[in-house]
Amino acid sequence: MPKLKTKSSIKKRFTRTATGKIKFKPAGKRHGMSKRSNKFIRNTKKTSIMAPSDAALIDHMLPYNK
Repeated sequence: MPKLKTKSSIKKRFTRTATGKIKFKPAGKRHGMSKRSNKFIRNTKKTSIMAPSDAALIDHMLPYNK
């Protein structure tokens, strides 16, 4: 059985926690901070856990990261 390839763009953006959930950094922090609210900037600092329904889409692109 051949090995499965991990999607390169996915492995750069997502990691898996010890319990198997997918962790990611929210988007929207690259530039244009002056037009964003302080609440938005504060909330996008930390990493987030992806919803299980969305995580199912990314799950098969990270085959060996379990």
